[in-house]
Order: sequence, then C-alpha cells, then structure tokens
Amino acid sequence: MSLAPLRARRAVRQEQRGWFVAVRVLFPFAGDTVLGGSHVSALKLAASLDRSRFEPHVLLHQAEGAPGAYARSLGLAVEVLEEVPLLGARRNRRPGDAGVLAYFRRSYPALRAALRRIRPDIVHTNEGRMHANWMLPARREGCRLLWHHRQDPQAFGVNMLAPLFAGHIISVSHFSKPARPLRPVAHKLSVVRSPFDVPQPVPERSACRAMLLQAPGLPPEALLLGYAGNLNSRKRPLHFVEAVRAVQDALPERPVHGLLFGRPEQPEQRLDAACEARAAALGLGGQIHLMGFRSDIAACMAGLDALLVTALSEPFGRTLIEAMFLGTPVIATRHGGNPEAITDGCTGFLVDPQDPAAFAAPVARLAADPALQARLTAAARKEALAQYSTARHVAEVSGIYRRLLPQNPAERLANA
Repeated sequence: MSLAPLRARRAVRQEQRGWFVAVRVLFPFAGDTVLGGSHVSALKLAASLDRSRFEPHVLLHQAEGAPGAYARSLGLAVEVLEEVPLLGARRNRRPGDAGVLAYFRRSYPALRAALRRIRPDIVHTNEGRMHANWMLPARREGCRLLWHHRQDPQAFGVNMLAPLFAGHIISVSHFSKPARPLRPVAHKLSVVRSPFDVPQPVPERSACRAMLLQAPGLPPEALLLGYAGNLNSRKRPLHFVEAVRAVQDALPERPVHGLLFGRPEQPEQRLDAACEARAAALGLGGQIHLMGFRSDIAACMAGLDALLVTALSEPFGRTLIEAMFLGTPVIATRHGGNPEAITDGCTGFLVDPQDPAAFAAPVARLAADPALQARLTAAARKEALAQYSTARHVAEVSGIYRRLLPQNPAERLANA
C-alpha cells in the first residue's frame, strides 16, 4: 500500500502543530454493547501510551455506552459517531445494522470522511465488527491498519481479509493465530499478551470472602466457586453450573455455591435464565447465584475459593490472569489459550474441556490441602507479574506502531 496519503496528511499536521508530530492512533469500538475484555485491554493500552510519541483517538459507534464510560474513567476523551450504521453479518445482524449495499452507499463514505477529519496514521481495530467496517476505508485513505485478533483461529476475517488489508496482525495467543491464512502472514504477525494491572492494594482475601458470603446469606463453611465474564456460548456458563453440581457430589459434607459474575452478552439468548433453569433441574436451585456485572470484580474474585474457567476456544481469557494476580486458584479447561497461561499442577489446574465433572477432583484437592493452595497461588502470582504487565504490553504494541510507519520523523515529512 502506498504511504503517500499518510505522508501528505502528516505534513499538514506538521504545519499546524510544529516539527515533531506524534503518531495518531484511532481506536474504533461499537458503543452499544456490554464492556468486554477486548475493550478493557485496548483502552488500557490507549490510556497508557507515551503521549510524547502517540496520540490516541477513541471513537464510539452509535452511543458512548459502557465502553465509552470506561474510556472516560481512564482519562481518555471519546467521540461518538451516531448516524453511521455498522455493517453486520447476515447471521447475527443487530437492529440498525447495514447490509452490504447500505454499507457502501452510506457507511463507507462516512467512515472515509471521518478518517479525513481525524487524520490518523494507524487504525487499530480490536474486534470483528470493527475489522470489517474499517479495513476498506483505512486502505482507501492511506492509513495503516493494525488488526488485533482476539477470537477463533478459524475466523473468516483473520484468515481471508487480514492477510490482504492489515499492515500488521496481533494475536493474543499462539492458539488464536490465523489457522489457514489466504496468503503468508508470518512477516506481519506478532503474539502480544493482553495488559493486566496488579490491583493496588491487593484485596484482602478473608474480607472479600466475608463480603461474598453476606450478600446471598451463605453459611461460613460454604465453598465459593466463581465464573467471571460475559455470559456467552463460548465461555459456557451452563458448563459451569454442571461443574458446580459435580463438585457438590464430590464434597457432600460441604455446601458448594456457584457465583456467576457477568451478564448476557446477547440479552435475547437469555443465558442467565438458562443457568437458573439448569441449576433447578440439577437440584442446585439455591446454590447458583447470578451476581450480575460488578465494578468491584477484583474484590469479588479475591473472595472465591477457586475460579472455574469453563470456556471453549477462548483465545486468552482476562479473568484467568486477574485471578492469578489476586491469589485465587484457577481451574481451567485444557483448551484454547488456557494452556499457554496455566502450567498444570504448578500455577493452576487444567481439565478435560468436555467433562464438567473433571473440575471436581482439583477443587477437592485444594479444599483438603491449604499448603498446596498456597504453593500454587504463589507460583501463579509470580508468573503473572513476570509475563502480563501493562508496561510490557504497551512497549510491545508501541514497537509495532513504529514498525508500521517510516521511522524518522524528518524523513516522513520530507517524503510527503
């Protein structure tokens, strides 16, 4: 792709603002959605960029919503683009989304106009809808597209479209790298872990446990197992309910309670109601608790006896790493990116992804052996501190930004 439009745009900005011009990075998101891990990771990155070198611009489609509120909480300014419908795939098109013809007639010109007004050097997209909507306008306006892939390695976009349109592809794990790319992408593909902040101060676990027991009025001896994240088919909250049943069967002398922190990603699927129905069918009617979205999620996870990660094909889950920071034992499916984060028996446990009863034995071991729990959580925290800091993530992505553009500011302007 020619860099001439990018150089010309930067020359105009140089005339307006002085000799050195920071790299402007556009972060577009759909605002009419629940806050997810991709929003948290990308917006933490945007907020942590060195402002002497990079200038983030956060743009929300349709409404500010939860992602916009989170961006503002990090000190980021946001822009809302209300009247531009998003291109939506036929099988999961949302109300107000555009089909292909409407996209090219209305949305595509509007997105190009937004790029000419904002003048970004890089468009950094972080989820499927944004990749699909921004790749053509970015290409046409001479912006470099950074395709941040956080989904399935078989996904159509990262295999068929990213090889053609992306200046660079970031994958959050080795598992999620494109499985069958249309053309070779090794030269423009990096694995970069998502950023995580160590809670300061780290919540005191006994106080957090007492808080969790109080809300639903649970007995002091209750074993608290947690699910944290949006309720969707990939994370499998129903599998979590079945795992709680298996743990209760393995520990009949102790009341076992499952706490689901999160809300349905797509309300129409009613996964919250489905969890309650499954719990009732399994005889767990009073032992499964829908806790909803919690802003104090670190304290909630710190109060758990174990976090159960039931997801299938999860590229790299945030809550797993956050629990490692907090000293909460993690038991996760041996699938997706989980084995890249957990060393079985050392920093957590990995179990058969198809069998909910597989969670029972590790939970029973932890409940019976406090020394094992202490060794495992200490090793997990040490690993998390070494591998998953925000500073490391920002440094790696910043390096990719620099590689996407001509390196010398004077050279960039001289070639305009």
